[in-house]
Amino acid sequence: MSAVKPMLFNLQGVLAIYKFEMARFTRTIFQSLVTPVITTSLYFVVFGSAIGSRMSAVNGVPYAAFIVPGLMMMTLFTEGIFNGSFGIYFPKFIGTIYELLSAPISYIEVVLAYVGAAATKSVILGLVILATASLFVPLHLVHPVFLVGFLVLIAVTFALFGFILGIWANSFEQLNIVPMLIMTPLTFLGGAFYSISMLPPTWRTITLFNPVVYIISCFRWAFFDTADVPVALSVGLTVAFLAICLTVVSVIFKTGYRLKS
Repeated sequence: MSAVKPMLFNLQGVLAIYKFEMARFTRTIFQSLVTPVITTSLYFVVFGSAIGSRMSAVNGVPYAAFIVPGLMMMTLFTEGIFNGSFGIYFPKFIGTIYELLSAPISYIEVVLAYVGAAATKSVILGLVILATASLFVPLHLVHPVFLVGFLVLIAVTFALFGFILGIWANSFEQLNIVPMLIMTPLTFLGGAFYSISMLPPTWRTITLFNPVVYIISCFRWAFFDTADVPVALSVGLTVAFLAICLTVVSVIFKTGYRLKS
């Protein structure tokens, strides 16, 4: 039995953690859903109306519609990282992480539950923002199947990245370092509200070193069939980052880094 037991999948344990994390999401429904809707509406008022009235179109796409993929990605980055990090950091903070580590559940199942819940929240938020945006501008999705698939890929990738940050962080302040001081500036500089083709050649070259450019460009292609960089390259880089995060998580649980001390 001892040789067979580790091979069994603890579905009940995964669902227990997943439901607990989703319940926390519903308890903070105002912060989780209403706030992004208000923020998105404000972006459309400021960027879509004020700037859009002076800029007719970008790459043949009305400016108000052009910024929708950037708004969605900006939310997915920040919320995915926050939900993924807070889910695992809170048990560390209150000390229940040791109960989790001693429970009959593998690290793969732990990651699947926490990251799955964080990714689910991100996808819901992304769809809510998409619905909110459709109230301001007419949207025609050129590649809807690809859009959904890439949306899920980004949600899972950054939820996993957030999970790693939650293990690494030793304080609530550290949880906010990456999403607020790194991801937000990279998003604004990554073509969320403009096309990098509008930049001078030197700055365009520099911008290509920003990984967020590839994600936003690929997501925008799913909307309007226009991209600043090759779509295949964008997907490949995203999958590569996901693979790196999976490797890091594996090393963390095998070594017990910041989990057992």
